[in-house]
Amino acid sequence: MTKLANALTCERKLLDLVVEDVEADGAFSGYASLFGEADLGRDVMERGAFATSLARRGAAGVRMLFQHDPGQPIGAWHEIREDRRGLFVRGQLTPGVARAAEVLKLMRAGALDGLSIGFKTVRARKDVAGGLRRILEADLWEISVVTFPMLPGARVESVKAERQLPTTRQFEHWLTRDAGLTRGEARAVIAKGFAALRRARDAAHHPDGALLAERLRAATRLLNP
Repeated sequence: MTKLANALTCERKLLDLVVEDVEADGAFSGYASLFGEADLGRDVMERGAFATSLARRGAAGVRMLFQHDPGQPIGAWHEIREDRRGLFVRGQLTPGVARAAEVLKLMRAGALDGLSIGFKTVRARKDVAGGLRRILEADLWEISVVTFPMLPGARVESVKAERQLPTTRQFEHWLTRDAGLTRGEARAVIAKGFAALRRARDAAHHPDGALLAERLRAATRLLNP
């Protein structure tokens, strides 16, 4: 059986991809799989599931396709790695390719917001009590940009375009998700600045001011990419 035939018969897992912007050259990054979260097919990817495959194949050996169609490559993955959260990917849509240009426009418009991995299961075990299949090792073939999501927890983490500032919604999302602020605190930062939040926290004798400051300093990456 050829590699192409293997790829055509591999399993697929659709993951939600929230695209807020894409770099001017078509580059984007995010998570193609999340560990420990059941998808709608009752499958769970376990940490380390892709390690053997990535060591053998590397990012260059995993294709970026459109809708799992091997006849429609749209770019290349430059980085694919496991971290504590899941399978992090960084790739770029290829300039000059008609389908890639269409995908770029659709992603920017919010009309195309899915990622899907194509793989073959090497090892898995059945969780009888939970009714889940836990995938212990997966041979990753391709990662596609697709239409429909299956696992709402996956997100693109780094999305920029032509050095534009993040929108208020994007910045509020970062402050609540990554900096650990409440929605009210995030809105105070946006409306009045960080100093106002520090004064409020100092008045309440919060002990985590230094940690909060360090987290918010990281937000400069959004403002000065």
